[in-house]
Amino acid sequence: MIKRWIIDSSPLILLSKIGQVALLHELPDEMVIPAGVAQEIQCGAKNDVARRWLENEGNLWVQEQTNNVIPLISTWLLGLGESQVLSYVHTHSDCVGIVDDRAARNCASALNIPVRGTLGVLLLAKKNGKIAKIKPLLTQLQNVGLRINMKLIDEALKLAEEN
Repeated sequence: MIKRWIIDSSPLILLSKIGQVALLHELPDEMVIPAGVAQEIQCGAKNDVARRWLENEGNLWVQEQTNNVIPLISTWLLGLGESQVLSYVHTHSDCVGIVDDRAARNCASALNIPVRGTLGVLLLAKKNGKIAKIKPLLTQLQNVGLRINMKLIDEALKLAEEN
């Protein structure tokens, strides 16, 4: 069973830019976008594809009750969205945080909070037959701003059996 995913802004923005945002609600049993994440995205340019998606279809998944940031998470000095995502996942065992931010992932690792990044979403999408290949999507992600180590890309391609 795939759990409930609590989505941070970076995966939502990146997957929107490459036309794959639907993966965020097609793969898990449930998707939640914390209000702080929505606020971060709404600060973007009016023509930003993620902002437009969030103002329309994506608004269905924005939840206000995810606003609380627990003190343990706040000590990490993360952004509002990352803090809300990790706080919610930390207090709900049926959740996985979808975050790319390195500091947030370090916090999650230190506190045993389950997380997955954009790359992990693509790998799961391939495994579940939602996409045929991850390699062209990785190239698109890099073209729209994802900074990722080539070693990690090579590992992902190996896991996807595309090397």
